[in-house]
Amino acid sequence: MTFQDLKNNVSQILSSNETNKTTKLTLVCELLQGNVDYYNWVGFYFANHEARTLHLEAFAGEPTDHTVIPFGKGICGQVAVSNENFVVPDVSAQDNYIACSITVKSEIVVPLFKDGKNIGQIDIDSHTPDPFSKEDEIFLEWVNEQVTKIL
Repeated sequence: MTFQDLKNNVSQILSSNETNKTTKLTLVCELLQGNVDYYNWVGFYFANHEARTLHLEAFAGEPTDHTVIPFGKGICGQVAVSNENFVVPDVSAQDNYIACSITVKSEIVVPLFKDGKNIGQIDIDSHTPDPFSKEDEIFLEWVNEQVTKIL
């Protein structure tokens, strides 16, 4: 399925009046994980700025122990601080990486902004080394823009 096709499906999921926010986010995760071969785990984390932690709200893929991540820890925690996309072609080359599974080879994390504030992120793990392109970044930025409309 192309990113354009996925955009149509994401829009349909997020515009549905039949489900709550967490269900919509889970459906988006399942859509992406099920239709992009190298998206093996997809999740949305949201920030608790007072506690300086990220909290997993929705995901698709293998369950993870990493449901709360401190700002600055791992790739997700670094994005919470930097406010910038982080593409990791080879997770084994990262000093500040929180291993979720030995099968994860690469990761992309794109921050989610609402009213100019980084409130969370979409996190994708891949079992494929270096699969993420600029097109993935652009697509995931678009997904996050759509998600902010339901928050």
